[in-house]
Amino acid sequence: MGSKQVTIESSKSSNLPSVVANLPIYEGCSGKAVSDLQRRLAIQGLSTHPDQEGTFGPGTRAGIEAFQHRRGLRIDGICGPQTWNTLVEAGFILGDRLLYLRMPMFRGDDVAVLQQRLSALGFDTGRVDGIFGELTERAVKEFQRNAGLPIDAIAGGKTLTELLRLQAPYHQSELISMVKAREELRQAPNTLTGRHLVIGENGGLGPAVAAIRRRLTSIGTRITELHHPDGSVQANRANILKADLFVGLRLEPDSLGCATSFYAGYDYESPGGKRLAELIQEFLPSR
Repeated sequence: MGSKQVTIESSKSSNLPSVVANLPIYEGCSGKAVSDLQRRLAIQGLSTHPDQEGTFGPGTRAGIEAFQHRRGLRIDGICGPQTWNTLVEAGFILGDRLLYLRMPMFRGDDVAVLQQRLSALGFDTGRVDGIFGELTERAVKEFQRNAGLPIDAIAGGKTLTELLRLQAPYHQSELISMVKAREELRQAPNTLTGRHLVIGENGGLGPAVAAIRRRLTSIGTRITELHHPDGSVQANRANILKADLFVGLRLEPDSLGCATSFYAGYDYESPGGKRLAELIQEFLPSR
């Protein structure tokens, strides 16, 4: 994804359908899909030397691993759907395309820069996560209203020109989303009683979510369940609901052990998410 997930382990939208059809791409593969992968890695400043163009060898694997490390993805040297989508999203620069609320939602580095600039000016987009959701749409409308621009909730043309003109505050101001997150964490009670927890899963874990719900409801936690295959849709819905916490569950049948991830990306790391991930990782694997 366009944002980073830092993972603590106990053990070990593509615009080119032809490439997606060839996923995963791994060492030993060759052809146009590998050439495109290498080109996108080069745009990110990652070398695939000494591999020849169109040949996936040790150099391309090293480039993939470096990108996965940079973006907080599982480091396996294989270009699967998540790595490919994140690589595509990383190639977008603000102004490359019109940004607005749609389904599936726009994702990418250009969305993150838009969120950063709006947030630095005091227009709250929620967490800077590189996903154009309802909170980002609301922030674009507020900016347009304050700037005397047509209010169409589309980030393009005159809206981006005016936003980019206000460059100094963007570099000098602390993001409003970071200020709010830090203050909310400081004031939050050290318990789940009375808190609103959103639990999401992308398939096959409905019984587990139901069990967690029964357990936490008994201590006074308000639970909302989200069952959707797209994790970004779940996260955006949790933001809209203004949940105190969001926990996403995912089953990976081919993986061993248990991994717990927390949000970190675009110069932001969630202190509350990190601590929760550490606590879960401390107790869950042994159970």
